[in-house]
Amino acid sequence: MACSAASSALISSNPSAFPTKSTAPIASASFSPTLALPKSFVGLRKSFQSSAPRSFSSTRGARSRRSFAVRASSELPLVGNIAPDFEAEAVFDQEFIKVKLSEYIGKKYVILFFYPLDFTFVCPTEITAFSDRYEEFKQLNTEILGVSVDSVFSHLAWVQTDRKSGGLGDLQYPLVSDVTKSISKSFGVLIPDQGIALRGLFIIDKEGIIQHSTINNLAIGRSVDETKRTLQALQYVQENPDEVCPAGWKPGEKSMKPDPKGSKEYFSAIA
Repeated sequence: MACSAASSALISSNPSAFPTKSTAPIASASFSPTLALPKSFVGLRKSFQSSAPRSFSSTRGARSRRSFAVRASSELPLVGNIAPDFEAEAVFDQEFIKVKLSEYIGKKYVILFFYPLDFTFVCPTEITAFSDRYEEFKQLNTEILGVSVDSVFSHLAWVQTDRKSGGLGDLQYPLVSDVTKSISKSFGVLIPDQGIALRGLFIIDKEGIIQHSTINNLAIGRSVDETKRTLQALQYVQENPDEVCPAGWKPGEKSMKPDPKGSKEYFSAIA
């Protein structure tokens, strides 16, 4: 069935780092992307934001036992826009806490990922992989949040299950409960007729702007290495707004000037 494959997540190991009361303002349209663009990209500087409400739709296509066809559409792309804010219950350090996305604005980058269901098969491989490498993301000033449509009670039971039995064990970041499915819908990953989320992953910068998204179908797990590499590339171009990162760029490698003359230096160097 749809839950025959599943997902990923991450955040601070100190429970006090997750306040139970809202203290930061909700992200609003007054924010603008922090990904600075060089003058040659002046035509792309304008935000994608619009006052028009976002709508989502999804229908089931032909389905076999091993494949799912899902079609979704939205008025605007999520990348380049303010991340939809939410406040929800979560499990962290075997306790129930409140998580509010906008609490991280001005403080942290956030990796927000969705997975289909607890107690499935692909999901624990992703979730534990992010947890095992949590410190690497912490050093990049980044928190991680995992989300599914399960209740906090299901999350807690899964965390309390040993990894050898398909459980998660202790995690370094919270698992958010989206029982109303409103978070999954607002991020465009909900499959309405199945009631679960696709494997969506979003990198949100410190101003609350979604700078990267990737969505896998249910049977395909995600890569921690590629998530980290993309995050590092984002942080590099934000710190160096007159440069861009070519394919496969990693820290320490040569970047590129985004203009006809400057780019030749890069191309001649790799030729």
